[in-house]
Amino acid sequence: MEILRTEKLEKTYQDNGVPVHAIKGIDLTIDKGEFLVIAGPSGSGKTTLLNLLGALDKPTEGKVFFEDEDLTKKDKNQLSWIRLHKLGFIFQAYNLIPVLSALENIEFSMMLLGIPEKERENKALVLMDELGIKELAQKRPNEMSGGQQQRVAVARAIVNNPSVVLADEPTANLDSITAGHLLDLMEQMNKNKNITFIFSSHDKQVMDRARRLLILKDGMIE
Repeated sequence: MEILRTEKLEKTYQDNGVPVHAIKGIDLTIDKGEFLVIAGPSGSGKTTLLNLLGALDKPTEGKVFFEDEDLTKKDKNQLSWIRLHKLGFIFQAYNLIPVLSALENIEFSMMLLGIPEKERENKALVLMDELGIKELAQKRPNEMSGGQQQRVAVARAIVNNPSVVLADEPTANLDSITAGHLLDLMEQMNKNKNITFIFSSHDKQVMDRARRLLILKDGMIE
């Protein structure tokens, strides 16, 4: 069953008045429950494509359909609602809120959804336990290792049971053993919760796990 689709997707940036064609006419269909990796060298357009699929950026031309709805016709509030309720994001730089504890970081999106405090806390702690990070509950990001921060970021991304998780170079700052554990975790969630995972990466370890691998070069799928 299809969950995401692009039609003739284009993204052009202006760099000091010079147009840069980051994405060039991509037609792509992604099914529910895929474990998909978008690979390619730096500058190939991986992050741009991920941002377009996740409604973090608008295309210059073409369309993105999520659950059969055209995202290019949605306004800012509608896109915010979709991102909050349906999508999870894992960023290379973790993007945790420095003044909040691990538990509060994971609870943050539930707070935005108006979920009561006790329910938020219980849900977050159960998930932290599943991910083996319950002992980090009261620690702030600066008191955690890179691998621990990334696990907290994963927990935050999946706590609302999104349909799709988009992960931009999620293993970039991790050693190979920690990266392997993280990928095991994501594979389990993909299998047990049927969450669709879409990665951008040029890490061989991530590419080896892909059930479908797309190679991007100069903004086009090879």
